[in-house]
Amino acid sequence: MIEFEAPVIDWAVLTPVLVVLAAGVVGVLIEAFVPDRGRRTTQIVLTLAALTGSLVSVVLLWDRVTTEGYAFVVDGTFLLTPFTLGIQAVVAVLAVLGVLVIADRTRTGQDAFAPTAAAVPGTTYEDAAREAGLQQTEIYPLVLFATGGMLLFPATDNLIVLFIALEVLSLPLYVLCATARRRRLLSQEAAFKYFLLGSFASAIMLFGIALVYGFAGTVSLEGALFVLVHPESQVLEMMPSLVIAGVLLITVGLLFKIGAAPFHTWTPDVYQGAPTPITGYMAACVKAAAVGALVRVVFTLAAGLDEPLRRDLEVGLWAVAILTMLIGTVAGAVQTDVKRMLAYSSIAHAGFLAVAFVGFSETGAGAVLFYVLAYGLATLGAFAVATLVREQDADGVVLGEATHLSQWAGLARRSPWLAAAFSLFLLSMAGIPLTAGFIAKFGVFSAAVAAGAWPLAVLGVLASAVAVFFYVRLIVLMVLTPPTEESEHAEHVEDGAEPAAAGTSRADDAAPADDAAPATGTLTAARATLARASVVVVASRGPATVAIVLCAVGVVLLGVVPQVALDWAAQAATFRPLQP
Repeated sequence: MIEFEAPVIDWAVLTPVLVVLAAGVVGVLIEAFVPDRGRRTTQIVLTLAALTGSLVSVVLLWDRVTTEGYAFVVDGTFLLTPFTLGIQAVVAVLAVLGVLVIADRTRTGQDAFAPTAAAVPGTTYEDAAREAGLQQTEIYPLVLFATGGMLLFPATDNLIVLFIALEVLSLPLYVLCATARRRRLLSQEAAFKYFLLGSFASAIMLFGIALVYGFAGTVSLEGALFVLVHPESQVLEMMPSLVIAGVLLITVGLLFKIGAAPFHTWTPDVYQGAPTPITGYMAACVKAAAVGALVRVVFTLAAGLDEPLRRDLEVGLWAVAILTMLIGTVAGAVQTDVKRMLAYSSIAHAGFLAVAFVGFSETGAGAVLFYVLAYGLATLGAFAVATLVREQDADGVVLGEATHLSQWAGLARRSPWLAAAFSLFLLSMAGIPLTAGFIAKFGVFSAAVAAGAWPLAVLGVLASAVAVFFYVRLIVLMVLTPPTEESEHAEHVEDGAEPAAAGTSRADDAAPADDAAPATGTLTAARATLARASVVVVASRGPATVAIVLCAVGVVLLGVVPQVALDWAAQAATFRPLQP
């Protein structure tokens, strides 16, 4: 009789993920046992403490992993490499900033989330929940579970665990996207689209995992690589097409998460419909985690492909990069909604990231690591600014975010510092020198040139030039264009001084009657919006302001003195525990 031998687990290696997931479980218990009056504060403190603890754990593990090359648990089920730790550090930093935006409230005490997300929009139950002052504090455990999945996503050698991590990060996000306080129907529609398309992507990825297992007889990446390098050890030595098909299907699932074309169609609708703080959190953190997993899987398996199959995989990445940059820049240039414009910007940036994938090198991995940090800071900052630019009706009641481009005209006159910060974030996304975005784009294009893909780098530069148009257009609108007649009287307001008092049930809760309006935001819809609402810049209670300041400082420092971050990214570029 064979006795079961329990594996020896190095719990210290698991700390970055365990801290966050354990805090998520504690957050669920807080919902059950902590009184209402102290629940929100407790959840915010717990969430920030857990994310900070995860970041500290990454720092403490850094020397060990970079010295030894890797650290693992249970045969690589959880595997830390320098690149994995780098991605986890980026996710943790961006998640802390994202939670600051999520936790922000206006002076009247309302946040961006519905008092009860399960209520049918427009029902008496929803009105009663609003009047009772209910708060959706379940948001914070959901954010912790999603972040835990993101930390696990690039940190495994096991494809089944990779799939589990994908679901752990995805399922809370499907719920979070449906929790918007305003424009509830649009929010729920966005969540349904994300869930439906995400389920297809997960199924495709799982089928790819099955094909890799069918070829290699293992779901371990390193095990599959060994079979590729030593095909004579397998009966299936004449069936390499199985593994290339499997890699492509797994790649499809990962490309869906970073919003790369042609798997991008969910991005504009979800970014527009989700609560704006959740949109910023998703755009920064999910992209970083998914890019980390993509590098870990594709770069590892590509190392074992022979030259013809490797070339086929490179051709596929070329096509994805070109198509993604094309769609992101061209479609972004014609958008009239700020959130949709930033969504197409996110798609374009996914294309710029894909440029660095060609070559499957450590140079590309280091460039990708710096890029997701620079992009994440600019994106989080931009969406944080968007949460503070609001519509106001004729009675002085502050409504939802003013997202139509025409409503941002003259923003610099009402709030010059906010407009300056938003302009900085847009310039960084455009890749203007002395910003983090310039250094990031230079890095990914240099990695492509080093891999011999200079035509792809040239196309990337041209796409960046086109993208500058819609970024600068918004800056010109904010700085040089006078406000519309309806908003000329609007000044920077404190929510506590609004004509509608804090106790009024409509304040900051009233949803414009455009829940069913077309997602693209037509000119007619824009005129109707402007006819009934002016624009104000609301004052937060502090967290969003802190996040904007920290993001702005990060964007400037990474653009002006990037060497420390570049050295760190180069040190963290090793994405495999062993070289073939």
